[in-house]
Amino acid sequence: MADKSSANAYWAANVRIILISLAVWFVCSYGLGILLRPALKGIMVGGADLGFWFAQNGSIYVFIVLIFVYARMMGKIDKEHGVEE
Repeated sequence: MADKSSANAYWAANVRIILISLAVWFVCSYGLGILLRPALKGIMVGGADLGFWFAQNGSIYVFIVLIFVYARMMGKIDKEHGVEE
């Protein structure tokens, strides 16, 4: 990354991935686990309603997937901008 425009493009791509990850995180943990819990009450997963399941278990699974997706996407961006390890 020799010039400032390349550094700005790299940072913009990084921020975009972070914001998308935060949006997914918010929807899964707060949206499905708290706000939409009454709407998800009739759907049963593992003996509990879907809203409760997302609040207790599902959000953790989504967070783990987000970690791997973020690492993979950042690896691609690093290669595109010439800063891979």
